[in-house]
Amino acid sequence: MNIYDFTMKDAAGVDVSLSDYRGKVLLIVNTATGCGFTPQYEGLQDLYEKYQAKGLEILDFPCNQFLVQAPGTEEEIVDFCQSRYGVTFRQFAKIKVNGKEAAPLYRYLKKEQGGVLGARIKWNFTKFLVNREGAVVARFAPTVSPEKLDEHIKALL
Repeated sequence: MNIYDFTMKDAAGVDVSLSDYRGKVLLIVNTATGCGFTPQYEGLQDLYEKYQAKGLEILDFPCNQFLVQAPGTEEEIVDFCQSRYGVTFRQFAKIKVNGKEAAPLYRYLKKEQGGVLGARIKWNFTKFLVNREGAVVARFAPTVSPEKLDEHIKALL
């Protein structure tokens, strides 16, 4: 199993195969619109604008598991992110990242960068970096701002 084996629903409910991103550097983030880290959307968009043409894709997975900080519908979340932060990267349907109902993608990400048991996601804006070959190469805590990922992303591009 690898990252390209997963299919996820985007914010419009369309199935998206992650194999569509083969050969790209991916930054996968669980997000929320009502979180203290929500302003990181601005930094994520800046990274996307800076590196998208060189092969970076940001995949945004809203998650309502942490103090109900992503309470809206997918449409409301997309509208908020686009109007407030100018987000143009791909946004997906809400998912769970922990527990029995965790999305298979997140179980995989945690296994790859969290050990055999897959360390729990502690909060929204946890970031996973995937290289062009589909390997999950790094995990960053929510407190690590998008700006601090610049050198890591540049090295993979």
